[in-house]
Amino acid sequence: MKTAIITDSGANLTEEIIKKYKNLYVLPLIILVDGAAYKDQVEIKATEVYAQLDEKEISTSLPNITELYDALADIKKQNYDNVIIINISSGLSGTFNAFHAALSEYTDLEVFHYDSKTLAAGQGYLVEQALELVEKETAPQEIISALDKQRSEDSIAMYTINTLKYLKKGGRIGKVEGTIGNILHIKPVITVNPEGVYVTLAKTFGLNRALIKMREMLIKKFEQVKIDLTIHYGDNFEEASSLGKMLRNFLNIRLLTVSQLTPVLGIHTGPMMFAYVARKVE
Repeated sequence: MKTAIITDSGANLTEEIIKKYKNLYVLPLIILVDGAAYKDQVEIKATEVYAQLDEKEISTSLPNITELYDALADIKKQNYDNVIIINISSGLSGTFNAFHAALSEYTDLEVFHYDSKTLAAGQGYLVEQALELVEKETAPQEIISALDKQRSEDSIAMYTINTLKYLKKGGRIGKVEGTIGNILHIKPVITVNPEGVYVTLAKTFGLNRALIKMREMLIKKFEQVKIDLTIHYGDNFEEASSLGKMLRNFLNIRLLTVSQLTPVLGIHTGPMMFAYVARKVE
């Protein structure tokens, strides 16, 4: 049985992962800059987006559904038996629902459509796990069960930001209290809840204390359990790298990835952000 994987660029996968797996298809979300459309990470990069964020009208849009049909056609041509589609949280994007509608009458392949209820490396780790299990010839139904377990039990994803204005502007505020951040420099630690929307995990005084709180949560969750850890950043690679080196002193990290947040997500966080995303590994 041959299984292909489709995801969207909200998974923030590295070029190394994308090139490694021939059965992986990544469909770019769309960034709109003053009405002009660009494919996320294909036609526009994070540095360009962050530089224009306060100067131009920038928003996001769904992947081109034609690209979904093209990917499915290629998967069929390559003689795959089925496909698992893993989308960014339906609570944060209309992508899952758009794909669901597009797939409603599709019958050429057996399709397993999965709402990740997360994003960025949280979604990316689910994609990686699916790819790893496909290599072990795991049945799609078992892969879906494994993704549920990783999402709910064996991973954590959280981030902090300097301002809530970009979340508010993009309508991604979720259940994060809109008043924090404006009072006494309080910074939130934010995660995605089981329904796939943003909620506040903690409130701290200042960005450094938010990062300390995030570190404490990582340690509490995993202690000496071996993990893969991704640190996302907006426009401060040096600080993100420094944070990674520091976290190695506290955690049993198998693989550390320092990755700039893909611009289609960074639009909603702003350039001053840091995320810690980890998954348990065997």
